[in-house]
Amino acid sequence: MSKVFNFSGDDTFYHGEAAVYPSPKESTLFLSLGHHVDVYFPPCKRSRVTAPFIFTEKQKKLPSIDVLPDECLFEVLRRLSDGKERSACACVSKRWLMLLSSIRGDETVFSDPTPSSETEERSIQSTPVKPVDCIKKGEVVEVVEAEAQDIEGDGHLSRCLDGKKTTDVRLAAIAVGTASHGGLGKLSIRGSNPSCGVTDTGLKAIARGCPSLRALSLWNVSSVSDEGLCEIAQGCHLLEKLDLCQCPAITDKSLLAIAKSCPNLTTLTIESCSKIGNESLQAVGRFCPKLKFVSLKNCPMIGDQGIASLFSSAGHVLTKVKLHALNISDMSLAVIGHYGIAVTGIALIGLQNINERGFWVMGNGQGLQKLRSLAITACHGVTDLGLEALGKGCPNLKLFCLRKCTVLSDNGLVAFAQGSGALENLQLGECHRITQAGLFGVLLNCGKKLKALSLVNCFGVKELACQFSSLLPCNSLQSLSIRNCPVGNATLALVGRLCPKLTHLELSGLLGITDEGLFPLVQTCEAGLVKVNLSCCVKVTDKSVSAITELHGGSLEFLNVDGCRNVTDATLLAISNNCWLLRELDISKCGITDSGIASLAGAVQLNLQMLSLSCCSLLSDKSVPSLQKLGQTLMGLNIQHCNGVSSSSVDMLLEQLWRCDILS
Repeated sequence: MSKVFNFSGDDTFYHGEAAVYPSPKESTLFLSLGHHVDVYFPPCKRSRVTAPFIFTEKQKKLPSIDVLPDECLFEVLRRLSDGKERSACACVSKRWLMLLSSIRGDETVFSDPTPSSETEERSIQSTPVKPVDCIKKGEVVEVVEAEAQDIEGDGHLSRCLDGKKTTDVRLAAIAVGTASHGGLGKLSIRGSNPSCGVTDTGLKAIARGCPSLRALSLWNVSSVSDEGLCEIAQGCHLLEKLDLCQCPAITDKSLLAIAKSCPNLTTLTIESCSKIGNESLQAVGRFCPKLKFVSLKNCPMIGDQGIASLFSSAGHVLTKVKLHALNISDMSLAVIGHYGIAVTGIALIGLQNINERGFWVMGNGQGLQKLRSLAITACHGVTDLGLEALGKGCPNLKLFCLRKCTVLSDNGLVAFAQGSGALENLQLGECHRITQAGLFGVLLNCGKKLKALSLVNCFGVKELACQFSSLLPCNSLQSLSIRNCPVGNATLALVGRLCPKLTHLELSGLLGITDEGLFPLVQTCEAGLVKVNLSCCVKVTDKSVSAITELHGGSLEFLNVDGCRNVTDATLLAISNNCWLLRELDISKCGITDSGIASLAGAVQLNLQMLSLSCCSLLSDKSVPSLQKLGQTLMGLNIQHCNGVSSSSVDMLLEQLWRCDILS
């Protein structure tokens, strides 16, 4: 070994008399050299690396697949049949993502399922083989049905994009990523990113990658036009629900494509789309045999021709219709009354061009025999004559809602009640010509089936000296709601005589009633009150509320006395003694103190779940132990604006009542 280190001669690596390495330990550098080394220069200092040094003239740059044009890369990517592989490739770059999202299901090429003996093992591991894809060796197959069934699934996934999230890149990622997770079934796009919002490119990606899409909603998307929606029609034949709101660039062209290509369409909603008109409705009615629901709002190009075409073609399948702020006339209502033989629900809102004749013809058309729900709002053409015709022409009507109809009077309402033998729910709002006579006329004429009656902001229902020759009780009425009407004690007393079977009572914002009128009403409720709402009845005191708890404590589940300033701790003591089933209690803005809360906490049988103490200024930190005890069953507690309760006490409640949602 020493000879090796002392070797010198013509073929030596190092010219000199001394040894190459003065220390034997550094000989490992020499011994580690392989036969592939061409030139070796020993370092001046001890090397920290034992690996050999290789010097080349110029390092060659490795070739990249990105140098391929889009056409070639498309051919490569469309041969990825596995969802995980596609998702992984989509993460490489935006270019790859957009290319993958542009591949339709019928453009995917599956690998040969019967590989040769040399590459059999590698091919089986890299490309999954499905039973439906097994064909003869050497053939290339494009399987549309297998892609839809095995990759896209049933379309159970839902995606909702809001605001800044609404971009084409995100839609492309959804199109690629949801394919291997059951398929996209519902997509909702609300708003648009101001810098890079959703365009037709994003919808094209969804159309090509999500054939299982069943529901599409576009709200306030100004950059999407017919081009993108036509792609949806071409690629998503299973579409069932389409909702378009504030899409100014979409016209009849794309709606026509949807109607022809999506025969499963059941729900169509169009709102504030200025370029969609009668041609769209004509096509939908003609080509969509499963259409059930149509909602049209604020579309200036939709008129009588579109409504007539829709109902004449699809009136036998349409079940629910909503027409809001359209330029239609009496002719449209006449067509609905004649052809709407399958319609069960109609909502007419803000139709300013319809007169008395339209509602009269609609009622006498004899086509609305299956109508069960009718809502009319802000239609000034509703008169007594038209309402009477609707009552007679809709024999199965159960729910009738009438709001902001200023011409209607008591005569029309009573005539409607006499003709509607099946009416169960009547809702009146802002009908100021309806008086006390109309209210009791409804109760006397609908006494067999009427279950719910609601009056909201009807200023004509005031105290009048009404005389009734006979008072037959309305034994069917179970729910009575009177809100913000000038009703007094005499009216409540008469209601109590007519409605002995009440279980739900709402008297909200009745500034004129006192204990004198409320006490006789609650005394006559034979069935037992379940829900009572007396919010903002400022003259109601402990007397009547305590009477409610004593008379109906065994059935009462909900009590709201929000804003009743004269309700004090006496009511809480009565609740703790009499109410066994009470679940929700709202005593906000009442005159309760810590003693009242202690009374509630001391009740053994009470099992409150919701308690609201908002704006109870007399409460203090002394109520905290009682609230902790009540919190064992509470699911919600509102102590907002209780200034007497310190922030430290609130923090303690938040920490200890961790199962309860606390508003503070």
